[in-house]
Amino acid sequence: MFDCHIPDYAFQRGAVCRLHGVKRFVIGKSLCGRSIFAVRIGCTGPLSLIAGGFHGMEYLTVLSVLRFAAECAEKPELLGGKSVMLVPCVNPDGTEIALHGAKAACRFQRLVQKTGESSRWQANARGVDINHNFNAGWQEVKRREIAAGITKPSPTRFGGCFPESEPETRALTALCRQYHFARVLALHSQGREIYWDFGKYTPQNCLDLAQRLSDVSGYRVASPEPMAVGGGFKDWFIRCFHRCGITVEMGLGKNPLPLSDFEEEYPLVKNILREYIRY
Repeated sequence: MFDCHIPDYAFQRGAVCRLHGVKRFVIGKSLCGRSIFAVRIGCTGPLSLIAGGFHGMEYLTVLSVLRFAAECAEKPELLGGKSVMLVPCVNPDGTEIALHGAKAACRFQRLVQKTGESSRWQANARGVDINHNFNAGWQEVKRREIAAGITKPSPTRFGGCFPESEPETRALTALCRQYHFARVLALHSQGREIYWDFGKYTPQNCLDLAQRLSDVSGYRVASPEPMAVGGGFKDWFIRCFHRCGITVEMGLGKNPLPLSDFEEEYPLVKNILREYIRY
């Protein structure tokens, strides 16, 4: 399925591509031991982050980040003289479970089988929703989960027992603390919406960036439903760094979006990612 290709010469261990400044490395391991990869492209200008694959059945986001990385590696002029770090799949276990069933959860197979339908799996291998596991209003998120009857591992929306309890979450927060990105963008599906704020911590220019991304894509600048406020990656980044964090919900319909939607939706996503980097 994920057939996007970045040239092998760009991925020599410890090496940076001579022409385009492309480097791939591992930022951490999932619960099942799968590598979480990052790709850095470009060596000049502010460094931004793009991350996809937070939720298992949102695998079109993984494909989007992979294709965009491949295109930037081949045509660095897309970056406009800036640099970008891309993490195509934050939650590889969840993605594998959604695509291939409970057997992909390895030692957590029985938990997945007991907990929910694997084809609609959003969480990681032990039923923790990565985008509810960041330390940004986490206690309030937990109260809302309990009020909704979500009190144990689940296919979606269970935020874990404490913030950053999951290795996938820690891999991404450690990456941010190491590189102090100028801004971050989390790619999700679906709704063709752009979220940009997290209360008093939000920098003033974040709405301007969201509006520019809307202008080039037709996506709507919006606010998430109450259950999705807090605990997320862009919320955590805004709270910790007081810099712009953006969530983009690609596509329309019901997750998992079909692969047949990708070719129509990707040009809009590409416009967003290109404008985001150049901002």
